[in-house]
Amino acid sequence: MSLQKRAKWKSKTGFIFAAIGSAAGLGNIWRFSYLCYRNGGGAFLLPYFIALIVVGIPLMILEFGIGHREKGSAPKSFYSISSKLEWIGWWPVVFVMFGIVVYYNVIISWCVNYFYHSFNLSWGADPGAFFDSFLNVTSGPASIGSISLPILGGLILVWIISWIIVFFGVQRGIERATKILIPSLFVLTIILAVWAATLPGAGDGLIQYLRPDFSSLADAGVWIDAFSQIFFTLSLGFGIMIVYASYLPEKTNIVGDSLKIAVGDSLFAFIAGIAVWGTLGYMANAQNVEISEVVSESVGLAFVTFPQAISLLPAFSVFFGLLFFAILTFAGISSAISIIEAFSSSLMDKFGFERKNVVPVVCAIGLLGGVVFTTGAGLYWLDIVDHYLTTYGLVAVGILECIVIGWYVKAENLRKYINSVSVSKIGKWWNYSVKIFIPALLLFFLLWSLGVELTEPYGGYAVSILVFIGVNWVVMTLVAAFVFSFLKWKKEAV
Repeated sequence: MSLQKRAKWKSKTGFIFAAIGSAAGLGNIWRFSYLCYRNGGGAFLLPYFIALIVVGIPLMILEFGIGHREKGSAPKSFYSISSKLEWIGWWPVVFVMFGIVVYYNVIISWCVNYFYHSFNLSWGADPGAFFDSFLNVTSGPASIGSISLPILGGLILVWIISWIIVFFGVQRGIERATKILIPSLFVLTIILAVWAATLPGAGDGLIQYLRPDFSSLADAGVWIDAFSQIFFTLSLGFGIMIVYASYLPEKTNIVGDSLKIAVGDSLFAFIAGIAVWGTLGYMANAQNVEISEVVSESVGLAFVTFPQAISLLPAFSVFFGLLFFAILTFAGISSAISIIEAFSSSLMDKFGFERKNVVPVVCAIGLLGGVVFTTGAGLYWLDIVDHYLTTYGLVAVGILECIVIGWYVKAENLRKYINSVSVSKIGKWWNYSVKIFIPALLLFFLLWSLGVELTEPYGGYAVSILVFIGVNWVVMTLVAAFVFSFLKWKKEAV
């Protein structure tokens, strides 16, 4: 592993903003509020906050502790623990970089395009048909179709912005960008929430969002949704929080910072939910239908339901559209740059590459990998890749981290280190959480999801499609390995 000088955050605020920016992604804006509605409204907040306390915050403390103690990216940190464990660090940063961010940036491209379309509300009276036309949606994942040039153009723009931010490093790039993006994101979201809450019928939407149905708490699926949402919304298992903590000074408040970031992310999701459900309430009121008739999950909520609601506004509809899609774009970019940084830092740590050489190549490969998602089959592939990588890949990383830290490193040793550098302290309960509770819970999620998958394949997609995904992922990884091996050889030759 390279011993080159490690970058540092210029300020604690920069670190907090960067970490919240990674956590507060696109899914916070639509997925959290939808899960609330589907799983008992306000009652869902109980398992959600329990999950935040018993899994989210302890795992974030764990990842911050690893990165800060070992002063490296995920691969370097696990290599420092044992050379035999380096692969655990490479696993998440590789599949997140070549699996998740390649489609994630395509969604940001959609947001950029919709920001442009907001100027004249191009989606018209039927946003659903416009969305299908915009994506050139084909009949299924096996029918690739043609590349959408507007989406490809937006994707190139998103990768250029990401490249510029990450290229300039921790202080001048990521920290400076997130100090602008995150406050802007929160301010815009609050404006959107206040405005949405004052619309006619908004109260009905907020009641649907927050009305508790405590009978739902007896459903195991509600608890699984809550714990899964916490796990993914905090960017745990991505390798991001490990590398971000490695840029902290020797004395830092790991425990206190974990609390701030987790609460900040959850607060953002809650406020975004007010904006979403206030708008849905207004939309139902304007069309004189039940709210259940206008609710749409995930992508449909952002690109079909919301544009339709925006078109129904009696005034300021253009401003409202620009505001919403600006929020989505800011949230997306702040998360995307963290993924790129986690992978780039891993390469710099391992091979001693300079940032100026690594980042352009990483972004170029990422851009090429995202082209398939700009085709007519892109929506199907996005759905497939997102489901399988997040449901199984990230959960498996979380389990491995707990096993390594809990039993190999010994949770007590890391706890003592964290307490030695933090103002806030953690008690011995954390040891048992990392060693037993969290891995057992995540293993249950993994097995439960696998059981459901075997009885009812996700989306009805054929097994051959999953094989095709695996082959493509392996090919992309091998191409990346070849490129960086060549760069390493070239550097050593010089």
